[in-house]
Amino acid sequence: MRAFRYITAALALAALLSCSTQSKLRSLRKGAAAASLALAREDKLPEISSGDLQAHRDTLKVQAPDGREMMIMRAVRNEDGEMVATDVIEAAIVTARFRNVAERHGKVDLRFLVTVPKDMLDSRWQLRLTPEMNVLGEDIMLDPVLITGKDYRRAQLRGYQQYERFLRSIITDTTRFIRQHELEVFLHRNIPDLYSLKTDTTFVSDEAFASIYGVTEREAVDHYTRMLAASYNRRKIERKDRMFERYVKVPIVTEGLRLDTVFVTAGGDFVYEYVQTVNTAPALRRVDVRLSGSIFEEDRDLYSIPPADPLTFYISSLSTLTLDEERYLTQVIGRRVTANSTYWIDFESGKYEINPGLGENAVEISRIKHHLGELLENKEFDLDSIIVTASCSPEGEYRVNETLSGRRSTSVSQYFDRYIRHYRDSLADAAGLFYSLDPSFARDSGPVRSIPFISRNIPENWDMLSDLVGKDPEMDETDRDDFRLKMEVRDPDTRERGLSAAPYYPRMRTVLYPRLRTVRFDFHLHRKGMVKDTVHTTVLDTVYMRGLQAIKDRDYRTAVTLLRPYDDYNAAVAFCCMDYNESALAILERLEKTPAVNYLLAIVHSRKGEDQDAVQHYLDACGQDPSYVHRGNLDPEISGLIDRYNLNMDL
Repeated sequence: MRAFRYITAALALAALLSCSTQSKLRSLRKGAAAASLALAREDKLPEISSGDLQAHRDTLKVQAPDGREMMIMRAVRNEDGEMVATDVIEAAIVTARFRNVAERHGKVDLRFLVTVPKDMLDSRWQLRLTPEMNVLGEDIMLDPVLITGKDYRRAQLRGYQQYERFLRSIITDTTRFIRQHELEVFLHRNIPDLYSLKTDTTFVSDEAFASIYGVTEREAVDHYTRMLAASYNRRKIERKDRMFERYVKVPIVTEGLRLDTVFVTAGGDFVYEYVQTVNTAPALRRVDVRLSGSIFEEDRDLYSIPPADPLTFYISSLSTLTLDEERYLTQVIGRRVTANSTYWIDFESGKYEINPGLGENAVEISRIKHHLGELLENKEFDLDSIIVTASCSPEGEYRVNETLSGRRSTSVSQYFDRYIRHYRDSLADAAGLFYSLDPSFARDSGPVRSIPFISRNIPENWDMLSDLVGKDPEMDETDRDDFRLKMEVRDPDTRERGLSAAPYYPRMRTVLYPRLRTVRFDFHLHRKGMVKDTVHTTVLDTVYMRGLQAIKDRDYRTAVTLLRPYDDYNAAVAFCCMDYNESALAILERLEKTPAVNYLLAIVHSRKGEDQDAVQHYLDACGQDPSYVHRGNLDPEISGLIDRYNLNMDL
């Protein structure tokens, strides 16, 4: 009877709670209750506290554009519409639906308040609020905010407890299903030899067990296993996931949330300050923030919260303050130009004639011909002369190598001189293939200027060998020290004989020496049509322009790196974008006080808490260029001054 009364009371309470929930939901729907978005109060800007201003911290003495002295105070409009001085204006929530936010370091912080009226809070409910922002036409879901009632969280925890009890009911030790006592009695009575193995550590395989007793060990164990209980336990294991979903209807989420708070009573409105950092982009001018959500009781969606009025953040970037100035450099152009290339041509031992079929000669000869062809057809330069320098490796006597390298240089010069003549003849033949209907027309191509080859040689390329030894990964410091010591010998033949006894010589002979047998081409050219030896001209300073573009692309670190040496206004803008205010100030104070310079000085002084200087420079900028009156509303450093001292009323 008592149990019946308990059940009846519980049902009555559940019915009462259900009626209460439905009544509350009807009230919410009727009033279209919704969460709201609002702008957070901005941080209080620093106050001035130096000089004569200590006596009255909110009064500034500045000079108007017309030269007269002005006293500026913090001010608000009273109920009669008059502007009156005030001390400190505090506001927890701003009613405006938009705000100008400053982008710094390529990022911007969006601060807004998520407010939930107390009527929407219930201990049995969970509010799931999802802010969403629109960036460059793309909707991006932000981390959700959960407001969880105490009873809702208690129900969640109760589900976890029930699931834990279910898990504890699963038996993990399968030996508990074996009727061990009965199995031992059976073995003791019927197979005493097997029973004796109970205390015997001797291993008996299942095959041996079956051959002796006619039954496998597995069959004996299965016979005395409570199979029904084991099967039931297996089904429990298979149902773990389903049981989790049954008991834990709404898991407690710990990741990907901005906030999950548990409240006890709905004593007042819930307010949460949400801060979202956004990486800016060159085209990003505004970000819209919306809010949606639902009220849940366990896993049931009770009420879809109407969308909140959106907030708009207008992003102001100092990158728009840059001056689009093209900077030029004076460049000296010389008439004569030198270019060089190094090639590796193999020669047979002691020979100097070029053999195209030897080693990689075919590839290297093709490279040289291609390079010569480009120079001969170049429309900007004429080829004057070619210096060919052949070098040998140190093995053999120096005098022999000197003669051999000289002959090889001459051989290469003659080989490619013949190629150039043939190449030019081919170009002339191709140019001569035309027809004219006028028999009196004759084409005069003029004399073809020959290109002299100058042969030079390096008998033994010791300098290059020293460089290769220093970079060879197979030689250690001990080898290099020994090599440097042997290089101090003046006579090249004695030096080479000393090296031949070193342990690293075989590698040097087979790997490094072949790289010394080079042929270097130095091409001497002059610019076509140029008579003077030098001409001074101006060219666009590409480094400066890349720095300017980096500011516009909001890559401020690169901009500072590129523009730092120029020490001009745009460099100061780059410093300001990175909050390097002292560096920016050092540049700006040296520049002529143009409207742009004065405005940037106002921003820097405002950041430093120097209101008087900031206001003075802002007024100077507006007096020089009235467009800065409007611009001041876009930069928080200046708009703060405008609001505190009502600057734009006077302007």
